[in-house]
Amino acid sequence: MSLPPLPPAAVAALACPVCGRPVHADPAGLRCPAGHAFDRARQGHVTLLPPDGTPHAGDSAAMVADRAEFLAAGHYAGVTAALADTALAGTPPETVLDVGGGTGAHLAGVLDRAPGAVGVVLDASRYAARRAARAHPRAMAVVADSWARWPVLDSSVDRVLVVFAPRNGAETARVLRPEGRLVVVTPAADHLAELVGPLGLLSVDPAKAERLTASLAPHLRPVASAAHREELRLDHAAVRTLVGMGPHARHLAAGELTARIAALPEPVRVTVAVDVGTWQEDPLPPDRAELAPTT
Repeated sequence: MSLPPLPPAAVAALACPVCGRPVHADPAGLRCPAGHAFDRARQGHVTLLPPDGTPHAGDSAAMVADRAEFLAAGHYAGVTAALADTALAGTPPETVLDVGGGTGAHLAGVLDRAPGAVGVVLDASRYAARRAARAHPRAMAVVADSWARWPVLDSSVDRVLVVFAPRNGAETARVLRPEGRLVVVTPAADHLAELVGPLGLLSVDPAKAERLTASLAPHLRPVASAAHREELRLDHAAVRTLVGMGPHARHLAAGELTARIAALPEPVRVTVAVDVGTWQEDPLPPDRAELAPTT
């Protein structure tokens, strides 16, 4: 079965990871004017890693499978809706970049409400990219290292989305168009609170908000913040996929986790608590930014 063509407007935002020049699509994948070629995988994604590769392999096949199952069940539909509400506020975006976007489910939810937009998922995991390539007809998936220079052109996207993933402030500022915005979804202190103790999960760092500001402030300024809170009722199978899809999966032995989940009531009431922050490049030059009025 032949693959559908890559969305031209999404390809137009991408850059060659070798020379930084724009790329174009051909039947095999992507090419740049200097002759660097990047074949499209049979699953539909394209790998645009730096010439020396990356030490970041991203999520495993098992973690990605758990994430796909949990999101497909609609448990985080409220998170996706909150993300879309913020990302689509104001002038509708034309190009949306989801960094660390995993299976592409959140980006697909945004594009469903933005009929004129295209999207790109960047993720280090080839397993995630395989699924993201099929997430939405107006999106494409790229295997890339979010900690390195992104294979994205300067000033080429209207929104950068980061949902439960690392932030790269310098690269975000570089790829955003003027008036473009970064939308970040981070867990609040009480996110999944009912599971943290009984299952021995990783707790949210109390200084997470301060660390987010410190990492982005040299490049972007906060312009808005909203909180999303809801309560889920999950059976034990859903709890297992929820734990398996995140960083907790790397810290718990399978047998121990199974026993702890079995001891929980069913269904389990679980709090979803996230903060949705909007950031924008400061329009003032660095030597004048300190003179800007504050409110």
